[in-house]
Amino acid sequence: MDPIIIILIGTAVVLFCIIRLKLNAAVSLLLAALVTALLTTPDLIVAYAQNAGKSEAEALAMAHLSVGKRLANAFGSTSGRIGILIALASVIGAALMRSGGAERIIRGLLRLFGRKNTGPALLAGSFTLAIPVFFDTVFYLMIPLVKSLTVRDPRKFSLYLMAIIAGGVMAHSLIPPTPGPLFVAEELGIDLGAMIIGGLVIGIITITAGYFYALWANKRWDLPMRDTPDISIEDLKQFSTKTSGELPSLGLSLLPILLPILLITGNTFTGILLDKGAPLTKILAVAGEANMALFISAVIAMWLLWRQLKDSKLFQKYITEALTSAGMIILITAAGGTFGQMLQQTGIGVRIGEMAAHYQVAILPMAFLISAVVRSAQGSATVAMVTAMGVMSGVVGAGLAFHPVYLALAIGCGSKIFAWMNDSAFWVITRMSGMEVPEAIRHFSYLLVVMALVGLAAVMIFSTILPFA
Repeated sequence: MDPIIIILIGTAVVLFCIIRLKLNAAVSLLLAALVTALLTTPDLIVAYAQNAGKSEAEALAMAHLSVGKRLANAFGSTSGRIGILIALASVIGAALMRSGGAERIIRGLLRLFGRKNTGPALLAGSFTLAIPVFFDTVFYLMIPLVKSLTVRDPRKFSLYLMAIIAGGVMAHSLIPPTPGPLFVAEELGIDLGAMIIGGLVIGIITITAGYFYALWANKRWDLPMRDTPDISIEDLKQFSTKTSGELPSLGLSLLPILLPILLITGNTFTGILLDKGAPLTKILAVAGEANMALFISAVIAMWLLWRQLKDSKLFQKYITEALTSAGMIILITAAGGTFGQMLQQTGIGVRIGEMAAHYQVAILPMAFLISAVVRSAQGSATVAMVTAMGVMSGVVGAGLAFHPVYLALAIGCGSKIFAWMNDSAFWVITRMSGMEVPEAIRHFSYLLVVMALVGLAAVMIFSTILPFA
């Protein structure tokens, strides 16, 4: 069966289960993953595995795995990648909110930027932090601040939420050292400095467009902030009435957020700038790994919570609630990742590459379109960029009329065109913000579409007036 047909069937299953049958998202995604896996023939799996760089023996072994084993492997790899991060981030977020640390940070933020500039401050902060750090981690650390800010102005919940999303997602696909843009830059032989500068320019343009969309969407649709298992709105409101003396200091409140950012960033750049055997490189290779950095931060956040509470029963209650909330998020996110991997195993990337070879269109829109289709089909921005790069490699060899950095940026923008239920980040954002699926599509998926299209337009304009060929 053609991979495109399989993907359409899988998509129909998940939409029918969630929208029509009102099934739990995790169950719906696993059912869709099962149907997709059953429809995927061994020859499609072999083609996918070989295209991914596996040997013939490894590809055959993968094709002969039972459907249940393939589902379990995909579920395990997704939960292994994000499970600990989500659990620790949930503890950090709950500890910051319950201790009053988030409230203290918000007061400092409002004093520094003013209430009118809070949205742009969140946008710029998220964009800056997401350059060296994965978007998921940035979102985990900033969502408590969004909730605490919303207590003061409930009408701006969607604006603040979209500001941190807009800033974080674009840096992930445009600016090294994140894997997608780093891979594309290396494949095209682009100097990292040129890729970073180009990514910054296009990134600033796209997040500005995203912020204007956020302003419009905030007026167009009402998005209420809802109670989540880790904390209620009433509990958050209590902190806004406390005096500064009742809250922890600004330095201690910022530490659980800034420390993991510093450790992860330090690990990234020492790995590039220093010798692997240098003592600082070795230390940060351990402490700056994302799971370890958030573990250290979680310990500090729990200490801060205990310092404020001095009540073992309340302390245990809040940590348990945070982990319970994280458990459901991990389950749904892993199910979404499983569905995405089953879609990848249909060989949709290979199929799209074959189709693209038969159509002669403008190079930049074509690269954008390939990346966009692969992203929407299987959920991974990095996979979309790698696939698009593989398809476009022949075009690059024939020569370009502009600097190859523009091709890399077009591919990066395309990888952001539409995120939905097969994307694990979709479920992280949906569950941690308390949104329903239709709300997430309006405030996350459509936001990405606007930024991606604006990014493509900007890349095409710059490639015309400043080709640098």
